[in-house]
Amino acid sequence: MQRGLAERLICLHDEIKGDASLEALSRIAVALYDDTSDMLKTFIHSTDGDVPFEHLLARMSDLPNLQQLAWTGARRTINDLTATSEGQEFATRLVESGYRSSYTVPIQHKGTFYGFLFFNSPEVNFFSPSNLNRLRPYAELISLSVMRELDTVRMMHAAVKVIRSVSSARDEETGSHLARMARYARMIAEKLAPKYGLTDEFVEFVFQFAPLHDVGKVAVPDSILLKPGRLTDEEFVVMRSHVEKGVDIVDLMVRDFGLKSMPHFDLLRNIVAFHHEALDGTGYPYGRSGDQIPIEARIAAVADVFDALTSVRPYKRAWTNEAALALLSEQSGIKFDADSVAALVENQAAIAEIQAQFGETLYD
Repeated sequence: MQRGLAERLICLHDEIKGDASLEALSRIAVALYDDTSDMLKTFIHSTDGDVPFEHLLARMSDLPNLQQLAWTGARRTINDLTATSEGQEFATRLVESGYRSSYTVPIQHKGTFYGFLFFNSPEVNFFSPSNLNRLRPYAELISLSVMRELDTVRMMHAAVKVIRSVSSARDEETGSHLARMARYARMIAEKLAPKYGLTDEFVEFVFQFAPLHDVGKVAVPDSILLKPGRLTDEEFVVMRSHVEKGVDIVDLMVRDFGLKSMPHFDLLRNIVAFHHEALDGTGYPYGRSGDQIPIEARIAAVADVFDALTSVRPYKRAWTNEAALALLSEQSGIKFDADSVAALVENQAAIAEIQAQFGETLYD
């Protein structure tokens, strides 16, 4: 089974500390940048002691020092965090967790900025020129691994976009719907993370894969997909077939594009295969119930239904947020995962912010 990036980072961290001069390197972490929302988000880490940051989102525009590094590509060394932490929230957290020095590397290639790689040590002046020279190849290796994994996911997204654009079937899902749905899914996953033990890596891939949930709809004829009225029983059978077709498409893409080694492929497949299942077993196509439905699919289902209800479609007007949340709450624990529904109900300000940023667009 392909190991996730976090597991590989932990193994590499152990290897680095095998060098006696680098033994005091106690934290390596990666944060990713989402340019559509200007958000920097925690992703993976290997930490010996206290974990200063988990499930954290911050606007890059609120972090001018890091923003400058992203623009210039410069690397930053701070060999005494206690001298620079005053008034700096994140530096203060590092100090409170026992770290005294920091080395920051922007992850970027050919004009694309991916995020940051952070190294920390409890020792003042740890990042000496000689230690930085020893760390440089490891920094390059970690950066390349992160870029390769994210580029693989982007390739999957691009392939799906091509499939949609050349298909005779026209998906009713706009780019805005997919952007909102992905962010609702990420928000839900973040809120559920403590209870379910979800890592930042898991949350990120829920965000990345949620927009691919209905890829099988490219095989549904326009006459059914965009029908303004109620579907007949025969038409509904065709509509429901998009789930199995979606699984077939994902399997075909992974096989033919050489993506079998893609970490978290099972997470993508589960979202595509099970996002129309219901807790009470009345969903389709497999009739799974309760915990038989993977948590990532339960999260995607709630995010998808909420945005579908609150969006204009060829066959309906948009519901209000209140009406959509009321329906989800009514079916909470019956059709829909109760924790996922609660995460939406309890974070309506975040919902409004997502809707304001990703408004309705023409079909694209």
